[in-house]
Amino acid sequence: MDNKIVGFPEFKTKKVLLRRFTAADLENVFRGLSDPDVIEFYGVHYDSPEATKKQLAWFEEIENNGTGIWWALSSLDHSKFYGAVGIYFLNKTHKKAEIGFWLLPEFWGKGLMVEIMPFVLEFGFSRMNLRRLECFVESENTKSRKLMGKLNFIYEGTMKDCEIKNGKYISLDIYAKFNLSEASFPPNA
Repeated sequence: MDNKIVGFPEFKTKKVLLRRFTAADLENVFRGLSDPDVIEFYGVHYDSPEATKKQLAWFEEIENNGTGIWWALSSLDHSKFYGAVGIYFLNKTHKKAEIGFWLLPEFWGKGLMVEIMPFVLEFGFSRMNLRRLECFVESENTKSRKLMGKLNFIYEGTMKDCEIKNGKYISLDIYAKFNLSEASFPPNA
């Protein structure tokens, strides 16, 4: 099974363009991934635009090696940058991957993730041939937990004190969504 993405897929919703990141996005990515409100529950942060280049390089790397894809989220006319969403940590053997996302705070609570996530999920299930998309949410991140409910992800449990962040243990809630149109077990019988 080859999950390599051929050609970068762009999507347009009513309000959002999901597109490839460019070098012009560097300042906006830095603005997001250095904002204390964004990084409070996000696993990556940067202290300078120069350091943020690592994030843009990683987006390109996982696309090139076929282990994931990340989209920049902008207004349809490119005048506003909203944030990012992606599918990564692709496990081809088990047909699963993780989703991640972040928005600049001024765009929180406007329904953007609810609007764009169906395109991301459909891409993962149809184009990447995945059975399972999972999301690990810090237990204290009430906004992301609420989003998982709106998107009909299944809460599977909590990994208590499973990671150390900023010198203290954090717990992660596990959510998953399944491609139910795919034949069930055994996968290749």
